[in-house]
Amino acid sequence: MVETTASGLARRLGAIIYDALLVSAVLFFAGALFMMLAGGDANASPIVKILFQFYSLGVGFAFYGWFWVHGGQTLGLRAWRLRVVRHDGTPITWRHAALRFTGAILSWAALGLGFLWIHLDPQRRAWHNRLSGIRVVLEPQKY
Repeated sequence: MVETTASGLARRLGAIIYDALLVSAVLFFAGALFMMLAGGDANASPIVKILFQFYSLGVGFAFYGWFWVHGGQTLGLRAWRLRVVRHDGTPITWRHAALRFTGAILSWAALGLGFLWIHLDPQRRAWHNRLSGIRVVLEPQKY
């Protein structure tokens, strides 16, 4: 495995778009399940709406976290030959996944600046990777 290079942002964006499509489908079905359990009321109480937001975050974390902890690759990362590992090259734990997920929300909340940070960081780490002690590596091409 090698560190990602300047083209890392393009690869990462490709993986993000790919995974966004997948997680959207997962959230669609998870949302349908939640609505069935909540009685299907589109004008639900504020408490139900808040619960739905936390439920959606939990589903998103379960999706990304499971892939990161079990092999270091979501389907988007795999398609772009990227893998997430700890700073020492070992697989990440659920704790690291939680830090990375939370940090990614902050990176997006800052209008994506956390992702653009890879152009300034000597190790090409985005904010959420720095926060969690994770790095993104490029897998060698398999023939």
